Amino acid sequence: MEWKNRRGGENILTKRILTVVLSVTLLLTGCSINQMGKEAKNLDALRPDKMEAATSDYYTELYRPQYHFSTPTGNLADPNGLIYFEGEYHLFHQKNGNWAHAVSRDLMYWEHLPIALEHDNLGQALSGSAVVDWNDSTGFFEGKAGLVAIYTNTEGGESQSIAYSKDNGRTWERYKGNPVIPNPGIKDFRDPKVFWHESTKKWVMVVSTNQSVTFYNSDNLIDWEFQSQFGDKEGSHVAVWECPDLFELPVDGDLNNQKWVLQVSIGDNDETNGSTAQYFIGEFDGTQFINDNFPETILTTDFGQDFYAAQSFSDIPEQDGRRIWLGWMANWRYPYQSPTEPWKGSMSIPRQLSLKTVKDGSIKLFQEPVSEIESLRVDHIAIDSMEVEGEQSINDFSGINYEFEAVLEWENVEEFGIRVRQSDDEDTVIGVNTKENKLFLDRSRAGLDMLLDRNGNPFLFGNSHTTTYPSGEKRIKIKGFVDESSVEVFINDGEYVFTNLIYSQPTSNGIELYTKGGKIKVVSLDFYPLYSTWRERPKENEVERIVVSTEYLTLKVGENQTIHALLKPDWVKSNTPFNWDINEQDIIEITESDEKSISIKALKAGVTNILVKHPQTETTREVKVRVLE
Repeated sequence: MEWKNRRGGENILTKRILTVVLSVTLLLTGCSINQMGKEAKNLDALRPDKMEAATSDYYTELYRPQYHFSTPTGNLADPNGLIYFEGEYHLFHQKNGNWAHAVSRDLMYWEHLPIALEHDNLGQALSGSAVVDWNDSTGFFEGKAGLVAIYTNTEGGESQSIAYSKDNGRTWERYKGNPVIPNPGIKDFRDPKVFWHESTKKWVMVVSTNQSVTFYNSDNLIDWEFQSQFGDKEGSHVAVWECPDLFELPVDGDLNNQKWVLQVSIGDNDETNGSTAQYFIGEFDGTQFINDNFPETILTTDFGQDFYAAQSFSDIPEQDGRRIWLGWMANWRYPYQSPTEPWKGSMSIPRQLSLKTVKDGSIKLFQEPVSEIESLRVDHIAIDSMEVEGEQSINDFSGINYEFEAVLEWENVEEFGIRVRQSDDEDTVIGVNTKENKLFLDRSRAGLDMLLDRNGNPFLFGNSHTTTYPSGEKRIKIKGFVDESSVEVFINDGEYVFTNLIYSQPTSNGIELYTKGGKIKVVSLDFYPLYSTWRERPKENEVERIVVSTEYLTLKVGENQTIHALLKPDWVKSNTPFNWDINEQDIIEITESDEKSISIKALKAGVTNILVKHPQTETTREVKVRVLE
C-alpha cells in the first residue's frame, strides 16, 4: 500500500577489443570470453519500436538503474495489478495514491503509459491486483474478455473498489457501485489480491486486515462474501501485514504434490530495523488457509532490507507455466528518502518462484531470476579455476551493470566472499562466515552511510544483513545482479535471497575475492555485462558517456582530493588517458594523474570547473569545484 524501454542490436565487442582484453588476462588470473547475442536477436521483435539513442542522457542520472524498472519522475512504490494479457505484461505501481502504468513484451524493456487510476470521489487508489475476466462474469465486456482492477479506496475508511478496461488497459472506467466491499469498521483493510479458484469456480480475494489476512469469494467480482481469516498467532507480528499474495506451486516440480504459498509484507518496525516480508506454506480450499508449519515458524522472503510488497503476475499462459513476481526495492523506514533525482524507487528484477524440499526435509520458497534477463548479456567472461587465500582482485572484468555466478568450495576457512562495486573507499560484500554459520550482504562501505528516515531521524543505512547457513556445508553457488544502485543475490539457486540498495560512486567498479583464516577453491566464476533496457544498444565501439566519481566537490585551501573517470558502457576499454581541463588554474592544481584519475590540491578560495574529455568520444563531463578558506 502507499499512503499517503527499450531495444536491440548486434554484439558490440570486436575482435580487436577481445584481443586487448584477453592479453590482460595473463596478469593474475586466466579467463575466456565468449560473445553473446544469438538469444538476444531472437527477442528483438519484443522490444519497443522507438527508443532513445545510446548516447542520449535518458535514464543516465546518478544512481539510475539500467536494467531495473523505475519511474521517470516522482515516487514509485508497491507493484500493483501485475498481469499478462494478449502478449503484454502490465506493471502498475503506486505513485502518490495513483496507479502508474507500464507495459512490456519480455519483462525487460518497459514502455511507460499514462496514469491508469487517479484519485476520485472515493479518495486514493491504493494497492491491489488485476485479473482477466475471461468469461465476462462481471457483465462489463459484452461477452468478451477484459481486464478488471481491484484496489483500495480511502474516503471514509479503506474499502475495496473495482475498475475495468476494454482496451488492453489503456483506459479505465470505475464501477458505479463502488466500493464493492465497504469498510467493516477497522483501520487497516487494504491491498486486495484476487484470483480465480478453479476447484470452487469462484473468484477469491485475500486482503490485509491489520496483522492478519481475510478471505472473500465472489461469482462476479462485484458481490463478495466473507469466508475466513488467517494470521492469529501465526508467523511474525512485529508490524502490520500488507500486500498479500496467494498462489499454488508444485513441490520439487511434482504436479501431483502442490502447496499454497501465502506471502505478506510486514511494515516498518524496530525488531527488523525497517519493513520486511514473510511467507507461509500450506493448504487452501478456496475458503480457508491452513499453515503446514508450526505457528511460531517465520519464513523470511528476502534477507536483505529492500524487497517489499512483492506481487506475482496473473494470467501467465499455461504453456509458460511460471509463477513470476517482483517487488519494490525500498523499505518503509526510508521509502522516499533515497538520494536520487528526479525519481524515487525502483523494482527488483522479475523472479521465477518454486517450492523445493531442502536438506532438513522442510519445504522452502526458491526465487530465481527469470530467463529473459539472459537476453541482456553482452558477452561471457569466464575466469579460470583457482585457489584464493587472502585477497585476489579480478583484473579480467570490472563493471557496474552486470550479472555474475560463482561456485566456491572450502575445507578450513573462517570467512570468505566477493567484494563488488569496489574502489579504495567503497565496496559491497557478499560473504560467508563459517565460524558463525552466516551468510551476509554488507553495505557498510558501499558509499551512503547515513540518511534521514521518513520521520526525519538519522538512520544507519550502511549496515549488514545476515541469515543462518547450515553448518557442514562446504560448497556454495552465488548468483548476483549488480546495477547502479542495487545488489541482488541468489544463493544456491535461490534458496537464500538478499536485495539491497546501495549508493556507491559511479566509478566504483572493482571486483575482488577474499578469504580470512584459510583458503577457498574457485570452481567457476562467470561474468556477464548487461545492456541497458532504457536506450538503444550502442554501436560497435561506441562510447555512450563519461562518468566521474563526483560532479560536485567542496574543499578547503590546502586539501587534496582524487577524482576518477570511466567510459560507459562497462565493456568499452581504453589505455588512452582522459584529458582534464581546469578553468581557473590558480584555484586548484593537478598534483598527480594516471589514465583514469587525477589528484587535485586546493590553492585558494573560489569556484572553478574541470572539463573531462577522452579521445574516443566527443561527449564530456564537468566537475564543479568549490574551495573554501
